[in-house]
Amino acid sequence: MTESIGLMPAGAAAPPATLALLGARPLIRGEDAASYDELLARICGTLRPADSLEEIWIRDVVDLVWETFRLRRIKANLLTHHIERHISMQLRNERPDADEMARAWARGDDDAASYVPAALASVGLSIDMILPQMMRILSADVERLDRMLVSAEARRSAALRELDYHRGPLARKLRRAIAEAEASEFTPDAPRIAAQAQPA
Repeated sequence: MTESIGLMPAGAAAPPATLALLGARPLIRGEDAASYDELLARICGTLRPADSLEEIWIRDVVDLVWETFRLRRIKANLLTHHIERHISMQLRNERPDADEMARAWARGDDDAASYVPAALASVGLSIDMILPQMMRILSADVERLDRMLVSAEARRSAALRELDYHRGPLARKLRRAIAEAEASEFTPDAPRIAAQAQPA
């Protein structure tokens, strides 16, 4: 995406002008621009940056928070895709609708979340048994994504250290704002593997 930061959600504080001057959102096509804008606006509204340096650091941290969301989503989607294929393969001889069942499970369909575990149990399997197999098969990709996450988090920590030096209270507030964002609706949607991993 190449558009600049647009209108903020109702009730959210607009980011300072300097943030808009820093360029387009660092989004991949298909990512939710409104969620990025709301995350940026809420953190700016919480922190009330006092000068252009703080605005730049905040934008940098927000971009790195968004990057960690993206990497976590990629990891979850990678595992979900391979588990979907494995479910389909394991159930194909038992169920003519195995492919559709697996696709529905991967989409997060509520009904599939209950009947796929039951179908797997009928062939002596469960999501809990499949997931470790997929982790082993995808270990190189998972480890690469984990290294990228560690790198993004290290860069975020470096930006927070700069904020510590510049204004300690701001950095502490930013850490709290990040923790709240990571636990809120800003976390991109990803299949709920843990919730769906319960054996029948």
